[in-house]
Amino acid sequence: MSVQSFDKNLSRKQRLQEKQRRQLAVVDTVDKAEAKVRKAEIELAVAVTEAVQVFGDEQSASEGLDMPVEALRRFLGMAQDEASRAGNVAEAADAS
Repeated sequence: MSVQSFDKNLSRKQRLQEKQRRQLAVVDTVDKAEAKVRKAEIELAVAVTEAVQVFGDEQSASEGLDMPVEALRRFLGMAQDEASRAGNVAEAADAS
């Protein structure tokens, strides 16, 4: 109840500013979580790539990791994309 009476004492502008502040805080939290997930996916993609090399092929790695081949291929694609991105960044740095 105290929150409701507190809200009633705020002006329309103050309520809007408070709502926007909460929205921005939530967006910031989601952005940070997405960055963490992306980092973890890249680490997993690198590990999956290494597993394929160690096991010898995708099928053996799939069985050894108990991971569907489709998931394995998705992570291999992510690792390849990341390597391409890293290569493009390195090329851009060399060009400047």
